[in-house]
Amino acid sequence: MMSVSARVGALSPYLQATKQTVKSLRPTDLLPSAAPGGIRLAHTDIRIPDFTDYRRPEVTDPNKSSQESSEARRSFSYLVTGASTVVGVYAAKTVVTQFVSSMSASADVLALSKIEVKLGDIPEGKNMTFKWRGKPLFVRHRTEKEIATEEGVNLAELRDPQHDRERVINSKWIIVLGVCTHLGCVPIANAGDYGGYYCPCHGSHYDSSGRIRKGPAPLNLEVPFYEFPDENTVLVG
Repeated sequence: MMSVSARVGALSPYLQATKQTVKSLRPTDLLPSAAPGGIRLAHTDIRIPDFTDYRRPEVTDPNKSSQESSEARRSFSYLVTGASTVVGVYAAKTVVTQFVSSMSASADVLALSKIEVKLGDIPEGKNMTFKWRGKPLFVRHRTEKEIATEEGVNLAELRDPQHDRERVINSKWIIVLGVCTHLGCVPIANAGDYGGYYCPCHGSHYDSSGRIRKGPAPLNLEVPFYEFPDENTVLVG
């Protein structure tokens, strides 16, 4: 209590001055002053924008029911929606086409995807190795004896049964990828127990048709797609 009294006593001169000021004010001083120049404070003088130019003629008359023109207006809405849909679908198709095209191989990559081999440079009974798509490609010019031997093989003896005619287009030429089907090593041509290809890594033996005959390899050597544009040329890829 003593502390509160002390505080009030210290502020008493200011409290008395405040009371005197409030008593001296007249009631008219507390009322808001009139706006200068007779300007109204309400917003009744603001003009509402006229959107008649943007409205359809069928709905500008306030005394006319809008139901009478609803069919025409609905047809226009359908037309705009349909046109927007067609444009959107075409734009989406263009974007997807461009995106897919950007992911396709370029012209230089496509050029490397094919290889042309001159068959006249390969003597009969010999094998030549070419590089195609980063892999060795074996092109073998078979003799008549090799052709007869491979065509006479009993398919029941093969681990991956395939007749020789299923692996060649022209029986004189066998074209296979030089990648062992066991662990991807490169076999040696004109070697092995069957005179075709031999993989020294783990001892897989292939015949001159590229078929696995002995060893751990599970499948025959892969035959890529190829064609003969003429008798002396083969196009691989």
